[in-house]
Amino acid sequence: MSNTLNISMAQANPTVGDVPGNVDKVLALTAQAVREQGAELVIFPELMLTGYPPEDLLHHGGLRGQLHAGFERLLAELPEGVAVLLGLPEYVFDSGRIFNTAQLLTRGHVLGVYRKQLLPNYGVFDEKRYFVEGDVPCVVEYQGFQLGLTVCEDLWHPGVARQTADAGADVLLNVSASPFQMGRQMHREAEVLKLRVEECGLPIVYVNLVGGQDELVFDGGSLAVSRHGRAAVRSAAFDEVLTPVRLRRENGVVDVEPGEVHVEGSQEESVYKALVMGVRDYVNKNGFPGALLGLSGGIDSGLTLAIAVDALGADKVTAVMMPSQYTSDISTTEAARQAEMLGVTYHSIAIEKPVVAFEDILASVFEGLPPDTTEENIQARSRGVILMALSNKSGDIVLTTGNKSEMAVGYATLYGDMAGGFAALKDVPKTLVYRLAKYRNGLSPAIPEVVITRPPSAELRPDQKDSDSLPDYDTLDAILEAYVEDDLSVAEVVARGFDRQTVERVVGLVQRNEYKRRQAPPGVKISRRAFGRERRYPITSGYRHQK
Repeated sequence: MSNTLNISMAQANPTVGDVPGNVDKVLALTAQAVREQGAELVIFPELMLTGYPPEDLLHHGGLRGQLHAGFERLLAELPEGVAVLLGLPEYVFDSGRIFNTAQLLTRGHVLGVYRKQLLPNYGVFDEKRYFVEGDVPCVVEYQGFQLGLTVCEDLWHPGVARQTADAGADVLLNVSASPFQMGRQMHREAEVLKLRVEECGLPIVYVNLVGGQDELVFDGGSLAVSRHGRAAVRSAAFDEVLTPVRLRRENGVVDVEPGEVHVEGSQEESVYKALVMGVRDYVNKNGFPGALLGLSGGIDSGLTLAIAVDALGADKVTAVMMPSQYTSDISTTEAARQAEMLGVTYHSIAIEKPVVAFEDILASVFEGLPPDTTEENIQARSRGVILMALSNKSGDIVLTTGNKSEMAVGYATLYGDMAGGFAALKDVPKTLVYRLAKYRNGLSPAIPEVVITRPPSAELRPDQKDSDSLPDYDTLDAILEAYVEDDLSVAEVVARGFDRQTVERVVGLVQRNEYKRRQAPPGVKISRRAFGRERRYPITSGYRHQK
């Protein structure tokens, strides 16, 4: 019986639905782990063969057929002398049930199958729609070690860890798909894995998915925790990497040998990396040749451009300035300067002609009516038409540039600045936009300083400022966090020290603009509660807050 086991944590980035490609990735990373790290066991994330979350693809007969063929190929082509632990759906054909499983494989053999017991059904998770809960632990002997198999949520709550330890495990292995949100890495380590170690007295090897999938970004941060609850090995976040872990048995006790422990960066660093990964994988996995965006000379579009360049490379990014009669000289100058700084393709296309044409067409209908937001929206929609025309011609995706604060209160134009395929800043409040811009400039010059320091403006009428129609962003974002993320009532938000009239106004704007948000493109989730798949409110609703 060996007293050591060489494990490689394969923090992989699969593509949802691409079963053949995901099998290729498992085989390639396994061979690399054996060759470079002497791995005897390679651990991959949850639902590695389908990607996570596969959603209703799980019910499609074509996917089931590909899974069967891919699984058989995996068993036939795995290298000799190494085991692989990975996640995949298990179909029980005589009952129609599907289980979310972790399976331990060697060439030609299935050594163990564990069916996930705790199925998350909150926030972005909807697993009870697809899977049936397992109800028994799984401990498999391999190379003299008793491996306790678990899947993601099984370790987020008490019970399964203790049950698996009682079944004879001397180490817990967890395949996971835990998406990024601000502060979650620390929570996983200090409030989840450490508590499970205290509960069962065993070391844990936790392997998390990495990569972008629509609104979700998985940050990796795979971790081996010693039986004393300390991080013994931690993978770099936001990278597809193989990280070696060695288990050692001394005097009958199994523990993790200390290894490389990557340190988590600042909140701004983590969020910025999440946004870059989200944009990169959305564009590349969906087969777009590149991305384009409207560059206004403001901070939101400036940050979005920097993210796009870092995600895709300057040669795949196009910036378009679309000045109107209200666009300031500083906006045109700084937009051109940023495009030159980052080396992207740059166009300046004035919108005066289409705006005048629309106003002429509508003049007889609007006769006698005062100008209002209608005329402002014509400008924004003219820009949207131009961007979508460039997108259709080039095949590039349009990245919208609005932030969460604007989306919350409807400070955005349907079919105008909301027109596009992906919204990098959709879940980023305006106050965080400023912090991210400063963080990015700390790496290398990317956004002109005056773009960060100038007062924000949509520049749709003379001398317009955001502060003309919105509270200052520090106040607005704090109210939105309390109302949207914490689900507090108006009275509870006011009790935090905010002016009641301001709170009621902001809440009213949030409620009235649900229909806009429902038509917005997807964007990267970074907060505790993002608009879209996580915060799902009815558009048609008679609910009103009580005064």
